[in-house]
Amino acid sequence: MEYFFGAGVQTSYPGSTHHGRPMEVMPLGTTNLPIEIILEYLESLKAVYTSEDAKSYDLFLHNCNNFTNDFSMFLVGTGIPDRITSLPRDVLNTPFGQMLKPQLESAMRGVTQAPVAPRAIPQQNTFTPMTSNGASATPGVKVNGGLIESNGHIRHVVHNVTKLQELESLLSSAENSCAIIFFTSSTCAPCKIVYPAYDELAAEAGSKAILIKVDTNQAYEIASKYRIRATPTFMTFLRGEMENEWSGANGSQLRGNVRMLIQMAHPPHPHSQLKLPTLQRLHEKPVTCAKIPPLEKLIARLGPLQNDPAVTALKTFITARQSSIPADSPLPSLPKISSFLLNSAQTLDPPSLFPIMDLFRLALVDPRISGYFAEEPSHTTVLGCLSSVTALGEECPYPLRIVTLQLASNLFTTPLFPPHLLSDPTLSTPLIQLLTSALLDPTHPPLRVSAASVAYNMAAFNHLQRLQSKPDLLPESAQVELMAGLLEALGREERGGKDELRGLLLAAGLLAYSSPRGGELMDLCEALGARGVVEGIQGQFDELTALAKEVVMVVS
Repeated sequence: MEYFFGAGVQTSYPGSTHHGRPMEVMPLGTTNLPIEIILEYLESLKAVYTSEDAKSYDLFLHNCNNFTNDFSMFLVGTGIPDRITSLPRDVLNTPFGQMLKPQLESAMRGVTQAPVAPRAIPQQNTFTPMTSNGASATPGVKVNGGLIESNGHIRHVVHNVTKLQELESLLSSAENSCAIIFFTSSTCAPCKIVYPAYDELAAEAGSKAILIKVDTNQAYEIASKYRIRATPTFMTFLRGEMENEWSGANGSQLRGNVRMLIQMAHPPHPHSQLKLPTLQRLHEKPVTCAKIPPLEKLIARLGPLQNDPAVTALKTFITARQSSIPADSPLPSLPKISSFLLNSAQTLDPPSLFPIMDLFRLALVDPRISGYFAEEPSHTTVLGCLSSVTALGEECPYPLRIVTLQLASNLFTTPLFPPHLLSDPTLSTPLIQLLTSALLDPTHPPLRVSAASVAYNMAAFNHLQRLQSKPDLLPESAQVELMAGLLEALGREERGGKDELRGLLLAAGLLAYSSPRGGELMDLCEALGARGVVEGIQGQFDELTALAKEVVMVVS
């Protein structure tokens, strides 16, 4: 499969693009990243290499080589050779190149921006890793029992099973949920009547149920074990036990029985019955910090280190990214940046470390860079930066504390990092430690706002999991620690500003919404008098009154 940048990010069979067959094949390495991670990173690149901006593709300044360099850096930690990426600029730097530039751009625009020929587009039914041509999705890939559609969402599909071991594995995976087996046969005409309804139910159920189809003409062992004498026959399983069995091609009966089964396996949370417009909607846009300080003054604080190649590379990248088209800014060597950051975190004093952390913060605004560090083995760089700051404890200066929190917010610019930040204790523990101590800082309101922003980002991503009927990523013990810090901050005698309170209320509300009934989090809310704490701030800002009322309802 060949991915390339033209009219957005496109895909084709290798060698079938408008470029034709490659003149040179250059091995860059091997990646061990799962295909799901690769495709998710590819989606984030589409925000940079877009088809929506007519000026996005530039034959000389940001072309398919820039895309290849970024994608390669993520996959194997190295870009393509400079002689390739710099060739267009080298041509442009000559008088002859400047003279030919308009003619070349005009001649090539129709080629580089052309759609991929239909015969060169991989078919979705091959389930080969592929990306939509210039669109904002990556369809045709089977991921976790589902198929990525053109809108980027996973459509869960029916599992066609012929082996008993495969069937038992699927049923085992549904021991805490539910499963349905549809016994059919290739010669059963009535079975085909309910095929569409069964497929629709699989998409509707999503991750709440596993829908299986067994052709008894091919799966004799399964048919024998379950004593199937007629088709279509349906069996439902609830939490590992057989719940119901019936036969007949009745679509209405099938829909009713499956939906009832899912309702039994996943009873609605009481919060879903309340009117909570803010807490019941998706919160998919994280709070980030992209404000750029005067770079010359910032870098001057590094002293002799300001001439380090890594600092120069970061400055060049950040300056280039200030342009209107992010693809104008080619990625620096991220492994070298990582080494520099780790060495700085281990050896520099806090005043000298601050400008380096601020440069890293600015670089992480770009999803290409945050995505790279999200999949770095053991998250060595980010963990090293967080640990060096938390190790300072109360001795950590205010500038370093706030820039580290802002850096943490920018880790959410890629969808790849939040699952790690929430589920990996080596990351979530120092992060929660840092932000909870900042929430209670008595003298620096901006520090509290930054801490509330990180708390909101973490709570919002975990809340998104719940809305999608997925397990929490943030462990309950971490949720309890985070909620304790939020409630203590909300209960301070000296009230914070509007932005701070909004962040605190949203984070607390999203953490509490649909949390397990009778769990430690709700026990904590009761023990700390969460209802009274939130009610005590309801009238402080009129704009926050409605939100505060919603939070009261979910923490009570």
